[in-house]
Amino acid sequence: MSEARHVEARWQGELAAAVTARDHELIADEPETYGGGNRGMMPTELFFAGLASCFCLAVAHVAAKRDIELPGLRVAVDAERVGRELRYSRLRVEVAAASGEHDLAALVERAKSFCWVSNMLASDLEVSYVPVVLDSPPGDAR
Repeated sequence: MSEARHVEARWQGELAAAVTARDHELIADEPETYGGGNRGMMPTELFFAGLASCFCLAVAHVAAKRDIELPGLRVAVDAERVGRELRYSRLRVEVAAASGEHDLAALVERAKSFCWVSNMLASDLEVSYVPVVLDSPPGDAR
């Protein structure tokens, strides 16, 4: 499953964007206290949601491969901001489940190699920014 992925965000006015991936759409927005309309998660929350959900699925995957049930499995991500800078310096990923006699820490360790999002964060990910000037905006643009 190494095919490329495409996600697109279209500005919706103020501080909101409609984000599409495959046949799914969601709204990213800022809280009213930051000048948004609070119609969806902030982009940073979506980023952390990607990590939390991907790692949750990775833990579920490694447990299922071992015929282990993990009732109540949940993954929470807490982020520590760097002062007033526009970035975070530390992420804490907490995995909780009723694991019975099974070693949850060992499952978490094994799951690390199956989580695409945390693997990207741990590598030297290359990001390029490509400006594209449109002759005229598409019909549904604001």
